[in-house]
Amino acid sequence: MIAADALRLDGLTHGFFTREGGHSSGLFSSLNCGMGSGDDRETVQKNRALVAERLGVAPNCLLSAYQEHSAEAALVTGPWPDEAERPRVDGLVTRTPGVALGVLTADCGPVLFADPEARVIGAAHAGWKGALTGITTRTLDLMEAQGARRARITAVIGPTISQAAYEVGPEFPARFTAADPANARFFAASERPGHAMFNLPLYLAHRLGAEGVGTVVNLSLCTFSDERRFFSYRRATHRRETDYGRLISAIALT
Repeated sequence: MIAADALRLDGLTHGFFTREGGHSSGLFSSLNCGMGSGDDRETVQKNRALVAERLGVAPNCLLSAYQEHSAEAALVTGPWPDEAERPRVDGLVTRTPGVALGVLTADCGPVLFADPEARVIGAAHAGWKGALTGITTRTLDLMEAQGARRARITAVIGPTISQAAYEVGPEFPARFTAADPANARFFAASERPGHAMFNLPLYLAHRLGAEGVGTVVNLSLCTFSDERRFFSYRRATHRRETDYGRLISAIALT
């Protein structure tokens, strides 16, 4: 588990969990927390229970949504009655003690948020699509509706694919520059003509700052290049592997 100094705050527990220390094997070795993967369901539940224990919450209080690369967020007040009732969103917010908000990633950006004074926390799954369409904005809006203030919020970007590993096609930068021509700064030339290298974590950090977040931290950890610690969808795709594990990043009020 990786802890961010900026989130070592009274009344909070958090962690950007690596792939190490779990029960899974093979492609999912070993702390795979993705219920949507092809891993054994009971094994994944055991892995998630380890995470919940580390965070100091009950296993059924480690909550993650049905992620769809959207810009939608939901308020959480407690465990959903069953797995089928998970909201289809990419951001979660709570002010309920004993609840841990988790996001699952394998190259996308996990972002954990906290306003310790208001005792409001959030978590967002920010791939390129969610980042561009406003998942961080929506999560912050929902936190403010619960009493948080952006200037007091700390946001930390966890392990994410780095620019050096994130090559995109010719149509990709146009989506970002159409939204704001200044977004061209987040792309560098690729060795392949017409392609570019996208800096997702830097784009997220810039966006969070522009949205008024008081403290923004990027851990600058690359999921693609650090196979020992992190799962990576893109690495698995390059190898033509049939599946991949999911990392979990989570935060809880105590």
